[in-house]
Amino acid sequence: MTTSERERPLRIAYSPCPNDTFVFDALAHGRVPDAPALDVTFADIDITNGMAERGESDVLKVSYAVLPYVLDSYALLPCGGALGRGCGPLVLTRAAAGTDGPADGPVGGAALAGRTVAVPSERSTAYLLFRLWAAEQVPGGVGEIVVMPFHEIMPAVRDGKVDAGLVIHEARFTYRDYGLHKLADMGEHWEATTGLPIPLGAIIAKRSLGSGTLDRLAGSIRASVRAAWDDPEASRPYVMEHAQEMDPSVADQHIGLYVNEFTAELGEDGYAAVRGLLTRAAAEGLLPPLGPGALDFP
Repeated sequence: MTTSERERPLRIAYSPCPNDTFVFDALAHGRVPDAPALDVTFADIDITNGMAERGESDVLKVSYAVLPYVLDSYALLPCGGALGRGCGPLVLTRAAAGTDGPADGPVGGAALAGRTVAVPSERSTAYLLFRLWAAEQVPGGVGEIVVMPFHEIMPAVRDGKVDAGLVIHEARFTYRDYGLHKLADMGEHWEATTGLPIPLGAIIAKRSLGSGTLDRLAGSIRASVRAAWDDPEASRPYVMEHAQEMDPSVADQHIGLYVNEFTAELGEDGYAAVRGLLTRAAAEGLLPPLGPGALDFP
């Protein structure tokens, strides 16, 4: 790598969601001493997953489900991502008129048999968790899968364009506003069957940056997380600028749920959750198997 390549800002892509802007606020705005400069692009997770597969950025927030396809070129960073408990994707359907319950018909997973389901990405962790759940809970399997941006899913379910939707992020707090019913919680199913936290989004960086830059980047992300925790109000303008019309209280709930001890450091339980998800998915034929040491940080 040349001197000019080392000195240029690192190209990074993450979502405009409150957890990402909260985590990266101090780093993106030069408030972390000795941190690498960043050139930030905002993109939905389905876009960043594709960017990772094409090698289009130095650093990316991606779904854990995409890791087996990109770990030859990218390293998993041990911080900055989204794991946790009680924060899994939800399957939503329309509620019966005047109730919080589902419309008349089969209940539980049986309600999705042969039905059209909207999902945010076919390479997302949410979809992977959904497929593992559906294999056990939906007799005969679901019908058509429709990929759409996550913010369009709840209106599509409400308006009858699809039978159900797999939702992520702040939808956990707002789905009742759309007259929708929670059919199943993918996180509850994962935690009940594994006892592990739910791995959702990962931070990856190109291995070609070198171990020194990767270590420096990881340390800078940890420092940015701590800075946000120490002074949450400092990040609020950045968070709300990109959260668009989201209610500030919903943004705070979102951050509280998705930014936690695993964001600062994956740790033993975090790595166990990631290995568990990817190993189980590979055993079911849903993902390629990981190579030896694929998750090791340089």
